[in-house]
Amino acid sequence: MTGENQTKLDHKVGSATEAAALADSLSASVSRARRDDSITQIASNSHDHTVSEKSPPAQNFNADSNNLSENGNNNNSNDDDADSTDPKDELRLSKVRCIALVATVTGASFLNLMDTTSFKHYFSQTLSGQSVVIILPSIGKALDIPNSRQQWIVSSYLLTFGCFLLLWGRIADIYGKRLIFIFGSTWVTICCAANAFIPTEIAFDLFRGLHGLGAAANVPTALGILGTTFPSGKAKNYAFSAYAAGAPLGSVFGTLLSGLIAQWASWKWVFGTLAIIAGMISVAGIFCIPPSPPPLRPAHESHRAKTAAIDWIGATLITCGLLALMFALIEGNVVGWGTLWIPVLIVVSLLTIIAFFFWQRYLEKRMTRSPLVKVSIFNLHFTSVMIIMGLFSGAFNNYMIYATYYFQDYQGLSPFQTMLRFIPTGVGGIIIAFIVARLLDRVPTFFILVIGHLCVSIAALLYAVPIPPTTSYFAWGLPAMVLSVIGADTAWPCFTLFTSHSLSAEDQAVGGALINASGMFGRAIALAIATAVQTSVMAKDRGVDVIDAGPVEEWDAPSLKGLRTAGWVSFVIACMALALVVIVFRGMEIIGKAPARPETAEGVINDGDTETGDRRD
Repeated sequence: MTGENQTKLDHKVGSATEAAALADSLSASVSRARRDDSITQIASNSHDHTVSEKSPPAQNFNADSNNLSENGNNNNSNDDDADSTDPKDELRLSKVRCIALVATVTGASFLNLMDTTSFKHYFSQTLSGQSVVIILPSIGKALDIPNSRQQWIVSSYLLTFGCFLLLWGRIADIYGKRLIFIFGSTWVTICCAANAFIPTEIAFDLFRGLHGLGAAANVPTALGILGTTFPSGKAKNYAFSAYAAGAPLGSVFGTLLSGLIAQWASWKWVFGTLAIIAGMISVAGIFCIPPSPPPLRPAHESHRAKTAAIDWIGATLITCGLLALMFALIEGNVVGWGTLWIPVLIVVSLLTIIAFFFWQRYLEKRMTRSPLVKVSIFNLHFTSVMIIMGLFSGAFNNYMIYATYYFQDYQGLSPFQTMLRFIPTGVGGIIIAFIVARLLDRVPTFFILVIGHLCVSIAALLYAVPIPPTTSYFAWGLPAMVLSVIGADTAWPCFTLFTSHSLSAEDQAVGGALINASGMFGRAIALAIATAVQTSVMAKDRGVDVIDAGPVEEWDAPSLKGLRTAGWVSFVIACMALALVVIVFRGMEIIGKAPARPETAEGVINDGDTETGDRRD
């Protein structure tokens, strides 16, 4: 009897085990079915949106950004759904490597945008440019370059940097962002090293132009790498905030570097130091930047197919148009805006850019080949962000330039003493960047943008109002510096995050090129306007023609009046950007908030990256 009971008991246990296994199997099947249904629903929603993409743009900021992303993803059906990717193909990075990756690509902002803040008749914003501008007299003396041609030491860099951003952005999206970033950094290394040993003016300017070509390759790809590597959420917020902090840091370090070298060593060490930093970024890029996961690798396999995929006609149109516009803006304040060929060149450049726009529209609507830039992305919000970026960058850059004018040319301070007054922008930039990174997923972006624009407006206003020049720096100069960097490091991460969210993975480098180009030409146009107004005021007070107005002089009343007038111009430009933010983005929500479903197909999966939604193992 005991044996029979034991047999029955064993049978019941076996049946229970089989039932449990069957239940687990059914549960797994249901989970798979639900996941498949979810994927189907997402694809269906994406398809439905594509059908209605010609409808008027939504007025909600986040919805508009998401719709743009869906439009971009629909162009590549293989990359539509994150969940369609095998988990083993996902790119998983440790937090240490994420930090190393962000530091590496931020180095591009630190190094190259430094070739784009400066002062006098130039506009550069980080290490390469800020450091080179300060040693212009030393370079001119060593290479026997007259003052009238020394501007080309900086201008040759700016021309190639600003005009080749879009082309390099598209090349990076086709050939691979990691490859182009490393290539650009290596190219910058070679050009900087060569500039330290070149003995002639023409060759020196040529290699400065080639330097800008390399910078145009790795600056947009840096943003593209961040955009495709990090999913929306905390990690991406920190990455983009750190990148935004690279510019003020580069500006301060560039001023310090060139000031110290100009006082105690040869100017050649500036280029040697730049070459060393660029070389370190190149090596770090090899080890820290991961290859794109399979879904994000360019679809074109052969070299011939990749080359054919580039819109060379569009590239020629936009490069020539931007080149002509930049050249006219740079030379306008040198030869005078009344010189006949300046307005003619501006008109020709604008017509060329308009022709580029219509060519891109034709390719996108009637051809199978992808355009250099998809015209369909320029809806109300995206276009507004590009315009606001240009206005904001112009106001901030003008503030930095005319503050340098004020301290170095009007008050007669040395480059090193001037640098000390800009230290708050570098130190504050680091602190503000990390504070903003924590706010991006908590505070509505509208309020962050308004605060940033208000800060830059007030900073410009402090240099416009008639504060006595003998007033202590700590009473108004220091607050202005702190306000300016608060504005820059709050607004720029919002602009870059919006651009990244608005574009598909295949267009991230082009997005980086667009946002950088907007800032570049905003700085150029704003500086041209402010310089023209400043020169006109100085000429009127001195009783001479505009062409004979002369430079800013120490403790000179007309010089001070001209600087203050330029401050009013910067204030007005900043207020225009603020007004656009209030009008267009009043309903802007939290752009840095992580989505409900983790974006596993586009890059990093870390413990801190997926705070919402289910995590796949």
